[in-house]
Amino acid sequence: MAIEFQTHFVFAVIAAAAFLFATNWLRLDIVAILVVLALMVSGVLTPAEAVAGFGDSVVLMVVCLLVIGEMLVRTGFAYRISGWIVRAGGESEARLVALLMAAAALLSGVMSSTAVVAIFIPIVVTIAQQKNLHVSRMLMPLSFGALIGGMLTLIATPPNLVVNSALQGAGLEPFHFFSFTGLALVILAAGIVYMLTIGRQLAVGSEELPKISRPDRTIAQIADDFVLDRSMQVVRVLPGSALVGRTVANVALHSRYGVRMLARKEPFAHRASNLVAVPPSWPIEAGCDLYVVGTSEATGQMAEQEQIECHTASDAEVAQLVNEMGVAVVLVHPESRLIGKKLEAAELWTQHGVHVLGVRRASEALTDLSDVSIASGDALLLGGEWERLSALGTPNHDFVALGFPAEMQNVAPARHKQPVAIAIVAAMVLASIWQPIPMLAIVMLAALVAVATRCLTMEDAYRSIHWSSIVLLAGMLPLAVALDKTGGVDLIVNGLIGQMGDSSPLALMSLLFWLTAILGLFLSNTATSVVMAPIGIQAAQALGVSPYPLAVAMVVAASAGFASPVSSPVVTLIVEPGRYRFIDFFRAGFPLMLLVYVIALLLIPRLFPF
Repeated sequence: MAIEFQTHFVFAVIAAAAFLFATNWLRLDIVAILVVLALMVSGVLTPAEAVAGFGDSVVLMVVCLLVIGEMLVRTGFAYRISGWIVRAGGESEARLVALLMAAAALLSGVMSSTAVVAIFIPIVVTIAQQKNLHVSRMLMPLSFGALIGGMLTLIATPPNLVVNSALQGAGLEPFHFFSFTGLALVILAAGIVYMLTIGRQLAVGSEELPKISRPDRTIAQIADDFVLDRSMQVVRVLPGSALVGRTVANVALHSRYGVRMLARKEPFAHRASNLVAVPPSWPIEAGCDLYVVGTSEATGQMAEQEQIECHTASDAEVAQLVNEMGVAVVLVHPESRLIGKKLEAAELWTQHGVHVLGVRRASEALTDLSDVSIASGDALLLGGEWERLSALGTPNHDFVALGFPAEMQNVAPARHKQPVAIAIVAAMVLASIWQPIPMLAIVMLAALVAVATRCLTMEDAYRSIHWSSIVLLAGMLPLAVALDKTGGVDLIVNGLIGQMGDSSPLALMSLLFWLTAILGLFLSNTATSVVMAPIGIQAAQALGVSPYPLAVAMVVAASAGFASPVSSPVVTLIVEPGRYRFIDFFRAGFPLMLLVYVIALLLIPRLFPF
């Protein structure tokens, strides 16, 4: 009798958790803590059993994978991919949508899909505004691509790890790293085709193109404060030019033309970017490409007199430069050693690696900088590499940093470590395929190496962990133990088998797919997998069939929450910038869920026979 009461109590806890998840009355992590408390106080689980989820291998693996994802962000790999999309997509909305979905999916296979979408949102909004495209027709495909990316690899999303852990708990062989990659690639291809044809027409939110909301000012807005009538130009120095062989300081382009040289492009660079800041002592080479800023008249005059080719930088070239270099505004300290010195004589490049692009004095911008001496209280607009600019925030006796532009938020602080980061991920994937040591040890080792190689600091690693998600996962895992301990799993399995009778295993697979998918629209997909995984495995064993096709169906269904904005943070993130309503997701997402189900029904039994 006590066991029967406890079984009903666990079902009530699941129903209450699902209701709270769906209504969003409480934070998801608080709901998870309440679940732990309910199972503990009721006596269904012992205190040790109730909190065991916080030390579960799945939770530790998710923590390490979040660190790996942060490494890819801080080293600029994700931003580099986004820059490539901008260049390759051109003016075609269809091409941009296809590239966004593919890139989001592939990145989500090795890093947090939530982080992937967060990185791409400002990029997509900017692209839409620059190219006059409808942002809602691009953001929904982005999130759908990231969701499908959760099916690509074993480590792509927590539900995959939960289902894999359930297999191991049942004494079965676990999945391999790429066990369902082939199936996921087919689903990704079908999803791209769907979004390029039917889905993109349905994925329309508000007609208004939203503005990017950022607390800081952009580079362009800051430049307006200094009355900089300047444009970014790309200059190629021809072999016969008088500039060849002379240093940047010696040619004095700024005093002669009012043009400031910022960077050069290296054709073969052994670093994350082929753009390098230009010091005054660098000798100009024939055939090199230089990034300069100045008025169009000034650069035109320079082109005529110095035998160079010049063109206005494209959006992609500007984006590439902004990823490497930016601006900062500083105030000259009253005790600064720079006071009274000419701008050129101040040697700010030698001391700080920056150029002076503009000066404001007594709230007025100075337009002619050729003979300006630095005065106390001057506001200087400095240009240089982001790493150099961020160092200006450290207190010094020369000036005080007043602010940095909004673009600095999207700069990777460890860009020079990008090859190391790529090598770490590649080694992790290869080790996961061969598994010379347990999967948890592989992922933990990769996270440790990321810190040891300074791809990110230990503080960065801790900050990268989404503790609310970790508490949610750890708090929901004991539900599976409670269901098994109280006989709830057996009760559900017997009910399913009794209802199906002599139906084929395909019918059971279909039922589990839709139960997982529909629950995942309102309950978190992680919590849904915790509840459904043991049910699916025991149902397969009761029917005497292989549990693997059912497990794969649940993995796919857990990442198929296209029809609801609350199914996953991956989808929730785009609601506001895309101006979407609930019905928009159902209208565009439910047909995609049907398509994914049909593909799963056709391919899973062939790839994972019963």
